[in-house]
Amino acid sequence: MAMTHDIADAMDSVRERVRRACDRAGRDAASVQLIAVSKGHPEAAIRAAYEAGMRVFGENYAQELASKASALRDLTDLRWRFIGHLQRNKIKLIEGARATVDTVDSVRLAQAISVRATERAMDVEVLIQVNVGGEAQKSGCAPDEVPQLVEAVRALPGVTLRGLMTVAPHLEDAEATRPFFAALRTLADANGLSGLSMGMTHDLEQAVAEGATMLRIGTAIFGPRPPAKR
Repeated sequence: MAMTHDIADAMDSVRERVRRACDRAGRDAASVQLIAVSKGHPEAAIRAAYEAGMRVFGENYAQELASKASALRDLTDLRWRFIGHLQRNKIKLIEGARATVDTVDSVRLAQAISVRATERAMDVEVLIQVNVGGEAQKSGCAPDEVPQLVEAVRALPGVTLRGLMTVAPHLEDAEATRPFFAALRTLADANGLSGLSMGMTHDLEQAVAEGATMLRIGTAIFGPRPPAKR
């Protein structure tokens, strides 16, 4: 099926939104990395985004990431980030992609990643996912658990901690998300971390204003996800 959504134009629009948000915040747009969330989208869409200059892609499911990484291995400078809930028994599926794991939320998961990494003489970059909104349906450690988890992850071999990640509550008024982003930034500062993955299509401007260094953008780049195959 041919794609009717112009991904290159959509990426230009997202970049312009980021540039304007950075201007308002007095920041350099180069300090914010775009992660194209390709969950549910075909390999052709990823190739189109790649041709338009995108290099970093985020996937939510281990099997889907493994399949896409294999199919797109000819794109040698493409980088993957795993942004979904990761079960310990699925770690092996994403090793071939050499993905950053942005959703570490427990010592047990970090330890499992460390064991697999050291066995294979790899180093896996990770972020700690924090449930800043305290939403029962979302993964992530509680804010008050962050210091202990940071200390534990930093002590593990084969794992390098780069920052924090959160999925803020989806609020009709995007401006109302700013306190959640500010809370993540405060946690990062308190624990000596600089990486902040926060903000999506709906609230990227607010995330930039509060210091995001990574934005996870799906719909604004790829359009709505195709219906799931049954």
